[in-house]
Amino acid sequence: MRPGIWWDLGAVFGFLAAAGYLTGRLWSDLSHLTSTNATDQAQFEWMLAHGARVVRHLDYPFTTTRMNAPDGVNLMANTSVLGVSVPLSPVTLAFGPHVSFAVFLTVAFAATAIAWYFVLSRHVVTSRVAAVVGGGFCAFAPGMVSHGNGHPNIVAQFLVPFIIWRTLALGRPEQEGPKRRRWVPGPRYVRDGVVLGLLITWQAFINEEILLLTALGAGLFTAVVGLSRREYRRRILPFLAGLGIAALVAGVLLAYPLWVQFTGPGSYRGLSGNVQKYGADLASYPSFSRLSLAGSAATANGLAQNPTEENAFLGWPALLLLGGVVAYRCRCLTTLAVALVGVVFAVCSLGPTVKWRSGVLSGGPWAKVQSLPVLDTVVPTRFALATVPVAGVLLALGWDRWRRWAAPRPASRLGHGLRYASLALVPVAFVAALLPTAPRPLPVLHGARTPDVLVNGRLDEYLAGNRSVLFVPPPQSRYPEPLAWAAESRLSFRMARGYFLGPATGAERPDGPKHGIFGAPPRPTASLLTAVYHRNWTPRVTPRMREQAAEDLRYWRAGVVVLVPSRNTVALLRATTGLLDSDPQWMDGAWVWDVRHR
Repeated sequence: MRPGIWWDLGAVFGFLAAAGYLTGRLWSDLSHLTSTNATDQAQFEWMLAHGARVVRHLDYPFTTTRMNAPDGVNLMANTSVLGVSVPLSPVTLAFGPHVSFAVFLTVAFAATAIAWYFVLSRHVVTSRVAAVVGGGFCAFAPGMVSHGNGHPNIVAQFLVPFIIWRTLALGRPEQEGPKRRRWVPGPRYVRDGVVLGLLITWQAFINEEILLLTALGAGLFTAVVGLSRREYRRRILPFLAGLGIAALVAGVLLAYPLWVQFTGPGSYRGLSGNVQKYGADLASYPSFSRLSLAGSAATANGLAQNPTEENAFLGWPALLLLGGVVAYRCRCLTTLAVALVGVVFAVCSLGPTVKWRSGVLSGGPWAKVQSLPVLDTVVPTRFALATVPVAGVLLALGWDRWRRWAAPRPASRLGHGLRYASLALVPVAFVAALLPTAPRPLPVLHGARTPDVLVNGRLDEYLAGNRSVLFVPPPQSRYPEPLAWAAESRLSFRMARGYFLGPATGAERPDGPKHGIFGAPPRPTASLLTAVYHRNWTPRVTPRMREQAAEDLRYWRAGVVVLVPSRNTVALLRATTGLLDSDPQWMDGAWVWDVRHR
């Protein structure tokens, strides 16, 4: 075997081992453990179950009424991950959505690292070690690891390096590369454009936000490099032609799904103002995240919206190393262009106001563009995620340039001495800078067991005629367990309300849907039961409250009300019994009220 093959195999198994190390605690007890972001994990398990249902029952993929019945949810306007849930459907159907989620997360880390390693080692650098360093950082940087807490769709960036590679290859001359059988007739730019269009389409069904960041970064890099070199300017026509082919292919394949997303039922326009203010604290870039070896909750406290959104946190040693790489390769246009992309994204990530340790320094440039179409759906702090592959590529370029400089060749004694010294100093510098940001295993929590009544079919008689289940309290961001239970049942029942992004109201304004909110618009009974759950108090039920409860149940087309014992069960049991004016029946792990005739 060629030496490069051994490096490739070692990199693949090494990245798989690193991904297993990160997610190992989740695998230790798949029946009870969840990530610390149980809310988003429950949502993604529901989405994985939906993908399996699309395959098995040929359900409509882009909207559903199995959550938020009877209004439903626009899945294209949410993180439906059809690009992963459909391929993973055999795992979901065989072992359940909880196992499928663990597979999704683990493979997302490993596949992202392997993809970056492949593109870097074949098309960017000559050193396999440089590709390992760059690919490993792209997948296991602190920002990526933080999203391992419940956001596998953001971790799954294995298509990003291929999209960038195929974009930059659009202007290649026809005679470059070995001749192969043409599976698409026509010039090279046609074939390259088709491939790029297919990659864009697949990424759109995994995460549109990452696709947008990739397009912006690749566009900026291409503009800087392409306008700076004459040989690239000569290729502008085939490049634009290939880009047009890619846009045509992706446009045709995504036209209907995007139409559903932006104009279909449950669509919305932009995120709420609070979410658009989420920016990265400037002090987070030189700090250490809570899951880094040198970090803790104290080092990250107050510098991010929550532990899952620690998007920056490169750490000051890595920043110094990156600065040294840029200075070392300051005459290289590619290095400067990559660094420029990172700086632009870092500035955008600060959001509408620039903060240092929560103190406002000044207004940010993001305030001038945050209301533009498409950009109004972006969470500004996530622009920091685009600095991760920038840093990974810079590290690979720096290592590769040093290895070529240190390669044995005739030189003066002074040159030999410097090279011999660098053979020890440079690897030590890389290790010293990157080791503090190395990740620790993802933490886990004990999840609630799925009650037997939700999976053994005993509720089927209550749900005939497309009736729904109302959980007490109704599912929402702070009570996501019903989504995981529904996923475990293979979405065998419709559920009132849920955790998702939808319009602020069910009605549309003349100028289009309202901005997106998390969950369904409030209804009196849902708000009351949620307050009982959080405050542990028993309200004095009035006849008007009972009438409102009956009205809400008719709106939800509820056939059964289910209370699974958890927090503040006694208060919830009393409140629900008072609202329904009837006693419940204990059934296989839950309290059940028959409300079919309300």
